[in-house]
Amino acid sequence: MNDRLRLGVNIDHVATIRNARGGDHPDPVRAAEIVAACGGDGITAHLREDRRHIRDGDLRRIQEATGLPLNLEMAATDEMLEIALAHKPHAACIVPEKREEVTTEGGLDAAGLHNRLQPIVSRLTDAGIRVSLFIGPDERQVEAALRLGAPVVEFHTGDYAHAEGEEVAVQLKKIADMAALAAKNGIEPHAGHGLTYENVQPIAAIPQLRELNIGHYLVGEAIFVGLEDAVVRMRELMDLAR
Repeated sequence: MNDRLRLGVNIDHVATIRNARGGDHPDPVRAAEIVAACGGDGITAHLREDRRHIRDGDLRRIQEATGLPLNLEMAATDEMLEIALAHKPHAACIVPEKREEVTTEGGLDAAGLHNRLQPIVSRLTDAGIRVSLFIGPDERQVEAALRLGAPVVEFHTGDYAHAEGEEVAVQLKKIADMAALAAKNGIEPHAGHGLTYENVQPIAAIPQLRELNIGHYLVGEAIFVGLEDAVVRMRELMDLAR
Protein backbone atom coordinates (compact mmCIF):
# COMPACT_ATOMS: atom_id res chain seq x y z
CA MET A 1 0.00 0.00 0.00
CA ASN A 2 1.26 3.48 -0.86
CA ASP A 3 2.04 5.18 2.45
CA ARG A 4 1.94 8.69 0.99
CA LEU A 5 -0.55 10.83 2.86
CA ARG A 6 -2.71 12.83 0.47
CA LEU A 7 -3.22 16.57 0.93
CA GLY A 8 -6.57 18.03 -0.02
CA VAL A 9 -6.61 21.84 -0.03
CA ASN A 10 -9.82 23.63 0.90
CA ILE A 11 -10.11 26.80 -1.17
CA ASP A 12 -13.29 28.16 0.45
CA HIS A 13 -11.62 31.18 1.97
CA VAL A 14 -10.19 32.40 -1.30
CA ALA A 15 -13.86 32.75 -2.24
CA THR A 16 -14.58 34.37 1.16
CA ILE A 17 -12.12 37.16 0.31
CA ARG A 18 -13.68 37.54 -3.15
CA ASN A 19 -17.18 37.75 -1.74
CA ALA A 20 -16.23 40.35 0.87
CA ARG A 21 -16.08 42.93 -1.90
CA GLY A 22 -18.00 41.27 -4.70
CA GLY A 23 -16.71 40.81 -8.21
CA ASP A 24 -14.46 38.00 -9.40
CA HIS A 25 -11.13 38.52 -7.60
CA PRO A 26 -9.49 36.55 -6.10
CA ASP A 27 -10.77 33.62 -8.13
CA PRO A 28 -10.91 30.27 -6.28
CA VAL A 29 -10.34 28.54 -9.63
CA ARG A 30 -6.92 30.14 -9.84
CA ALA A 31 -6.22 28.77 -6.36
CA ALA A 32 -7.21 25.29 -7.53
CA GLU A 33 -4.82 25.59 -10.48
CA ILE A 34 -1.95 26.59 -8.18
CA VAL A 35 -2.68 23.67 -5.84
CA ALA A 36 -2.59 21.29 -8.79
CA ALA A 37 0.67 22.74 -10.06
CA CYS A 38 2.51 22.47 -6.74
CA GLY A 39 1.63 18.93 -5.75
CA GLY A 40 -1.74 19.05 -4.00
CA ASP A 41 -3.75 15.86 -4.27
CA GLY A 42 -7.28 17.24 -4.26
CA ILE A 43 -9.50 20.28 -3.96
CA THR A 44 -12.09 20.64 -1.20
CA ALA A 45 -14.94 23.16 -1.40
CA HIS A 46 -17.94 23.64 0.87
CA LEU A 47 -21.08 24.95 -0.83
CA ARG A 48 -23.04 26.36 2.08
CA GLU A 49 -26.74 27.13 2.20
CA ASP A 50 -26.02 30.87 2.44
CA ARG A 51 -23.28 30.77 -0.27
CA ARG A 52 -20.93 32.72 2.00
CA HIS A 53 -17.85 31.60 0.07
CA ILE A 54 -18.05 29.02 -2.75
CA ARG A 55 -20.88 29.75 -5.19
CA ASP A 56 -22.79 27.33 -7.38
CA GLY A 57 -21.02 28.55 -10.51
CA ASP A 58 -17.61 27.89 -8.99
CA LEU A 59 -18.09 24.13 -8.84
CA ARG A 60 -18.08 23.36 -12.55
CA ARG A 61 -15.25 25.81 -13.18
CA ILE A 62 -13.14 24.14 -10.49
CA GLN A 63 -13.85 20.71 -11.95
CA GLU A 64 -12.91 21.87 -15.45
CA ALA A 65 -9.75 23.75 -14.39
CA THR A 66 -7.70 20.86 -13.03
CA GLY A 67 -7.48 17.09 -13.11
CA LEU A 68 -7.57 16.96 -9.32
CA PRO A 69 -10.51 15.23 -7.63
CA LEU A 70 -13.10 17.57 -6.12
CA ASN A 71 -14.28 16.83 -2.60
CA LEU A 72 -17.59 18.64 -2.16
CA GLU A 73 -18.47 19.37 1.46
CA MET A 74 -22.24 19.50 1.83
CA ALA A 75 -25.01 19.56 4.37
CA ALA A 76 -27.50 16.69 4.45
CA THR A 77 -30.24 18.63 2.65
CA ASP A 78 -32.29 17.89 -0.44
CA GLU A 79 -30.91 20.98 -2.16
CA MET A 80 -27.30 19.97 -1.67
CA LEU A 81 -28.01 16.39 -2.66
CA GLU A 82 -29.43 17.51 -6.01
CA ILE A 83 -26.45 19.81 -6.60
CA ALA A 84 -24.03 16.99 -5.85
CA LEU A 85 -25.87 14.64 -8.18
CA ALA A 86 -25.79 17.25 -10.94
CA HIS A 87 -22.05 17.97 -10.61
CA LYS A 88 -20.88 14.45 -9.71
CA PRO A 89 -17.74 15.38 -7.75
CA HIS A 90 -15.22 12.65 -6.96
CA ALA A 91 -16.33 12.73 -3.32
CA ALA A 92 -19.04 14.26 -1.18
CA CYS A 93 -18.25 14.87 2.47
CA ILE A 94 -21.42 15.29 4.52
CA VAL A 95 -20.87 17.85 7.25
CA PRO A 96 -23.02 19.44 9.97
CA GLU A 97 -24.05 22.98 9.09
CA LYS A 98 -25.66 25.82 11.01
CA ARG A 99 -26.22 29.19 9.41
CA GLU A 100 -25.08 31.08 12.52
CA GLU A 101 -21.72 29.31 12.86
CA VAL A 102 -18.52 30.97 11.67
CA THR A 103 -17.03 27.61 10.65
CA THR A 104 -17.98 23.96 11.04
CA GLU A 105 -18.30 23.23 14.75
CA GLY A 106 -17.65 19.60 15.63
CA GLY A 107 -18.55 16.46 13.79
CA LEU A 108 -21.75 15.14 12.28
CA ASP A 109 -24.02 13.06 14.52
CA ALA A 110 -24.12 10.17 12.07
CA ALA A 111 -25.63 7.89 14.71
CA GLY A 112 -28.49 10.21 15.62
CA LEU A 113 -29.19 11.16 12.00
CA HIS A 114 -29.09 7.64 10.54
CA ASN A 115 -32.57 7.75 9.01
CA ARG A 116 -31.92 11.13 7.42
CA LEU A 117 -28.49 10.18 6.13
CA GLN A 118 -29.24 6.71 4.76
CA PRO A 119 -31.11 7.76 1.60
CA ILE A 120 -28.59 10.54 0.91
CA VAL A 121 -25.64 8.18 1.25
CA SER A 122 -27.41 5.65 -0.96
CA ARG A 123 -28.21 8.10 -3.74
CA LEU A 124 -24.71 9.56 -3.77
CA THR A 125 -23.19 6.09 -3.83
CA ASP A 126 -25.49 4.96 -6.64
CA ALA A 127 -24.30 7.98 -8.65
CA GLY A 128 -20.68 6.90 -8.28
CA ILE A 129 -19.81 9.62 -5.76
CA ARG A 130 -17.54 8.53 -2.91
CA VAL A 131 -19.27 9.41 0.35
CA SER A 132 -17.40 10.69 3.38
CA LEU A 133 -18.86 11.54 6.78
CA PHE A 134 -17.25 14.33 8.79
CA ILE A 135 -17.39 12.97 12.34
CA GLY A 136 -15.74 13.35 15.71
CA PRO A 137 -13.24 10.67 16.80
CA ASP A 138 -15.90 8.66 18.60
CA GLU A 139 -16.57 4.92 18.42
CA ARG A 140 -20.33 5.39 18.19
CA GLN A 141 -19.93 7.59 15.12
CA VAL A 142 -17.53 5.19 13.41
CA GLU A 143 -20.00 2.37 13.98
CA ALA A 144 -22.76 4.55 12.52
CA ALA A 145 -20.65 5.21 9.42
CA LEU A 146 -20.19 1.46 9.04
CA ARG A 147 -23.94 0.87 9.24
CA LEU A 148 -24.56 3.61 6.69
CA GLY A 149 -22.10 2.06 4.27
CA ALA A 150 -19.89 5.15 4.01
CA PRO A 151 -16.50 4.19 2.54
CA VAL A 152 -14.73 7.18 4.13
CA VAL A 153 -14.83 9.11 7.40
CA GLU A 154 -13.05 12.39 8.02
CA PHE A 155 -12.24 13.01 11.66
CA HIS A 156 -12.78 16.51 13.01
CA THR A 157 -9.44 17.54 14.51
CA GLY A 158 -10.63 20.79 16.06
CA ASP A 159 -10.51 19.58 19.66
CA TYR A 160 -6.93 18.40 19.10
CA ALA A 161 -5.94 21.65 17.39
CA HIS A 162 -7.29 23.78 20.25
CA ALA A 163 -6.09 21.55 23.11
CA GLU A 164 -3.33 22.60 25.48
CA GLY A 165 -0.99 20.78 27.81
CA GLU A 166 -1.77 17.15 28.59
CA GLU A 167 -5.06 17.37 26.70
CA VAL A 168 -3.16 17.41 23.39
CA ALA A 169 -2.05 13.80 23.88
CA VAL A 170 -5.56 12.79 24.97
CA GLN A 171 -7.13 14.20 21.82
CA LEU A 172 -4.39 12.78 19.60
CA LYS A 173 -4.96 9.30 21.02
CA LYS A 174 -8.69 9.54 20.32
CA ILE A 175 -8.00 10.28 16.67
CA ALA A 176 -5.37 7.55 16.38
CA ASP A 177 -7.61 4.96 18.04
CA MET A 178 -10.61 5.80 15.87
CA ALA A 179 -8.50 5.87 12.69
CA ALA A 180 -7.35 2.35 13.55
CA LEU A 181 -10.93 1.25 14.24
CA ALA A 182 -12.18 2.71 10.96
CA ALA A 183 -9.40 1.06 8.95
CA LYS A 184 -9.99 -2.26 10.70
CA ASN A 185 -13.60 -2.13 9.51
CA GLY A 186 -12.73 -1.26 5.93
CA ILE A 187 -13.43 2.47 6.18
CA GLU A 188 -10.77 4.85 4.87
CA PRO A 189 -9.96 7.47 7.54
CA HIS A 190 -9.17 11.11 6.72
CA ALA A 191 -8.76 14.09 9.05
CA GLY A 192 -8.99 17.85 9.04
CA HIS A 193 -9.88 21.12 10.79
CA GLY A 194 -7.56 23.53 12.52
CA LEU A 195 -4.35 21.92 11.26
CA THR A 196 -1.26 24.13 11.00
CA TYR A 197 2.47 23.82 10.42
CA GLU A 198 2.86 23.52 14.19
CA ASN A 199 0.38 20.72 14.88
CA VAL A 200 0.08 18.73 11.66
CA GLN A 201 2.91 16.26 12.11
CA PRO A 202 1.51 14.19 15.01
CA ILE A 203 -1.70 13.78 12.99
CA ALA A 204 0.18 13.02 9.78
CA ALA A 205 2.15 10.33 11.62
CA ILE A 206 -1.00 8.28 12.32
CA PRO A 207 -0.40 5.40 9.91
CA GLN A 208 -4.02 4.60 9.07
CA LEU A 209 -4.86 8.13 7.90
CA ARG A 210 -4.89 8.42 4.12
CA GLU A 211 -5.74 12.10 3.60
CA LEU A 212 -5.68 15.45 5.37
CA ASN A 213 -7.91 18.32 4.29
CA ILE A 214 -6.53 21.74 5.19
CA GLY A 215 -7.79 25.13 4.09
CA HIS A 216 -8.09 28.16 6.35
CA TYR A 217 -4.51 28.01 7.59
CA LEU A 218 -3.05 27.61 4.10
CA VAL A 219 -5.08 30.50 2.69
CA GLY A 220 -3.99 32.62 5.65
CA GLU A 221 -0.32 31.74 5.12
CA ALA A 222 -0.72 32.47 1.41
CA ILE A 223 -1.25 36.15 2.26
CA PHE A 224 2.35 36.26 3.48
CA VAL A 225 4.24 33.70 1.40
CA GLY A 226 1.96 32.82 -1.52
CA LEU A 227 -0.27 29.79 -1.91
CA GLU A 228 2.33 27.66 -3.67
CA ASP A 229 4.91 28.06 -0.90
CA ALA A 230 2.27 27.44 1.77
CA VAL A 231 1.11 24.19 0.16
CA VAL A 232 4.67 23.00 -0.53
CA ARG A 233 5.67 23.60 3.10
CA MET A 234 2.63 21.71 4.42
CA ARG A 235 3.39 18.87 2.01
CA GLU A 236 6.98 18.72 3.28
CA LEU A 237 5.90 18.53 6.92
CA MET A 238 3.40 15.78 6.17
CA ASP A 239 6.02 13.76 4.29
CA LEU A 240 8.55 14.16 7.11
CA ALA A 241 5.99 12.77 9.56
CA ARG A 242 5.70 9.58 7.53
